[in-house]
This record gives sequence, structure tokens and C-alpha cells, in this order.
Amino acid sequence: MASEAVRTRVWRYDFILHNGFCLETCLESAMPCGIGRKFGAVFASIPAPIFAALYCVLFAYVGSAGLSFLQFCNLNSFRTKFILGFSVFMGLSVPQYFNEYTSVAGHGPVDTGARWFNDIVNVIFSSKPFVAGLVAYFLDNTLHRHDSNARKDRGDHWWHKFRSYKGDPRTDEFYKLPFNLNKFFPSV
Repeated sequence: MASEAVRTRVWRYDFILHNGFCLETCLESAMPCGIGRKFGAVFASIPAPIFAALYCVLFAYVGSAGLSFLQFCNLNSFRTKFILGFSVFMGLSVPQYFNEYTSVAGHGPVDTGARWFNDIVNVIFSSKPFVAGLVAYFLDNTLHRHDSNARKDRGDHWWHKFRSYKGDPRTDEFYKLPFNLNKFFPSV
């Protein structure tokens, strides 16, 4: 019995000592944990005005990148103007209604027996970008979807050649990974 316990201890020691990959992996995963607090301290030391300025600049950049997709749409079409205007209006008004209702009643407009369901729906519909995107997606996919003029207004003719990865010869060049990593991570 004692010799078996010694053999087990020796096997464990031998396994841990000679399995360098396991040890290296543990050390490599533990090192960022010690450095993580330092990065958190750097971000916490940024003054609030500088953080607010960075937030404004980055928000404007991300918003403009999202709006750049409208260049493919026909912005002279009543259909496109209606979808944009109505979705922005609903994206501003519905979350405001949810927030006002919650502040007055103490709970959101959705009040069923299941609190988890109430929280999910109330949080989702309190988000302005989500409501605007949902309304725009719904209207864009329902209003005269199969009409040929509506397809041109939506910009489908621009995106048609990019539906398949091999649809355009420039795709490989555009999505090429740096340092010739494409041979290790091939495209689909």
C-alpha cells in the first residue's frame, strides 16, 4: 500500500515536472492576470473630461461608419426617407416612453407574472439603437420588398456581387490577413 502511494506521488511529480507544455501554459495564462490590474489602473487614472472627449470622438466615428452604409441607398426615394425618419423617430420615442413609465410606475410597461421576462423586454426596448434598428429592419424587409425599384432603392444591386466570397476577385486582396497568415487561416 505504501509503495503504491509512493509510486503515485512519483508519477504525479514526474508528470508535472516533465510536462513542460502544461507548466508553460499555466504560467502564460497567469502572467496577464498580474498585468491586468496595471491596465485597469491606467484607465482609471484618465481624467473624466479626457475620457468624455474620447467618448464623443469615438462615438461620432462609429456613428459615421454606420451611416456610411446609406451611400448605397437611394436617398431621393420616399420609401427610404420614410424608413429612415420613422425608425429614428421610433428609436427616440419608444425608449423614452419605457424610461418615463418606469420612473413613474416603478416597473416597466411590460408587467407579466415572470419578472425575468419583464426585465429582458424592458431593457431591450429601452435601448434607442436597438429599437431604431429593429423598426428599420422590419420596414426595409416588408415595404415593397420584391419590387424592382425598391430593390434598387435598398442598394441590393451594389451588394449582390458580394453575397459570395468568390463573387469579386478583389475579395481575397481586401480580406487578406497580415504576415501571410492566410495559409494558416484560409478563407471560407
